[in-house]
Amino acid sequence: MVRYYVQRIKNIYHFFVAIIANLYYGWPSRKIKVIGITGTDGKTTTTLLVHHILKSAHKKTSVISTNLAYIAGKKYDTGFHVTTPDAFTIQKFLRKAVDYGDEYFVLETTSHALDQYRVWGVQYVVTAITNITHEHLFDHFTYKNYLKAKAHIVLYSEKGFINVDDASFSQLSEFLVNRKAEKKVATYGLKGKADYQLDVSQKLRRPIAEFNKYNYLAAYALCRECGLTDRQIFDAMNSYTLPIGRLEVVYDKDFTVIIDFAHTPNGLHQALASIKKLYPGRRLIHVFGAAALRDNTKRPMMGRESGTYADLTLLTEEDYRTEDPNEICEQIAVGLKKKGFSSVAAHEFGKKSRTYSVIVDRGEAIQKAIEVAKKNDVLVLTGKGHEKSLCREKKEYDWSEHEAVEKALKQRD
Repeated sequence: MVRYYVQRIKNIYHFFVAIIANLYYGWPSRKIKVIGITGTDGKTTTTLLVHHILKSAHKKTSVISTNLAYIAGKKYDTGFHVTTPDAFTIQKFLRKAVDYGDEYFVLETTSHALDQYRVWGVQYVVTAITNITHEHLFDHFTYKNYLKAKAHIVLYSEKGFINVDDASFSQLSEFLVNRKAEKKVATYGLKGKADYQLDVSQKLRRPIAEFNKYNYLAAYALCRECGLTDRQIFDAMNSYTLPIGRLEVVYDKDFTVIIDFAHTPNGLHQALASIKKLYPGRRLIHVFGAAALRDNTKRPMMGRESGTYADLTLLTEEDYRTEDPNEICEQIAVGLKKKGFSSVAAHEFGKKSRTYSVIVDRGEAIQKAIEVAKKNDVLVLTGKGHEKSLCREKKEYDWSEHEAVEKALKQRD
């Protein structure tokens, strides 16, 4: 409870910083069309897809996402642990885009950015919420608070799309009605009645994962609201490649290695279920962990998802910060055990199905998984994706999931 009030006090500070930032840079969002995307999962894919569609339609566009930022024709590197920058950085980038003559600015927006007023003063023309599931409760304390933070993106916009098929729909709708924002709300979905109800995968030349159908539909709805035609949208979708670290196949010879950023129970469910469907009948080896100083109640849930789809699971570090990484792994293992998994020593890993081991060092865990991989196995590494650092104790260490895989493959040879 003390943490809650401390954060509220900090947010007052952030609010005044946002006011000053807007004043200093001259309220730039009033001079450019800002498109916002938030949600627990799917934000980055949707954000970069919208950016790709607009660019393909020859619209001058800037973007900020988890993976990267293109501002005023210049690429800025991201890849650490903050998706939406501080208020001064956001306003500075908006000003650069305006001065460059950009028409659109696509902004991936986190619940933290909304709750901490980082995007206060940003006038979105249209927004979308992909989904709201179990995540960030360490920071927001309750799911209700988390949902309210996400919902504020609609309050900040002229029109906001919400997913009628998502479990959060009824609570989101109720909150927005209570805030007298129902006229701003538009809907999209595949199953329930919605303003935009379309299986976009039927318009594409290559298959996409089931969960990505919603991300693509959200992007479609946003771009239609910006005046683009179906032809412009679908032509661009057909040339779009998923962001780095999103169901990314990095090795596909005698066995397959896939890197994915999934780090929530829902994210793991969607990623692993899709991979199982894409590679039927093949042994699935899953390597993952859970970040520290976050919602620890999700850890057994993540273990349960791994136990549902994986044949072998290797638990490892994922930004353990000041927590004990072994304790984090044991909390995840609770969910694995409920799915019938049993623990084996690391040197025995790979010999018996429905077993798990713990190797805290992520590089060593990846090396072990690749060492035991057999022909036609599918090795899935989740949690880090595109990120370029690992947090141990209070220090960030350089990290690349891709380089770790490359190193392990060379050692296997």
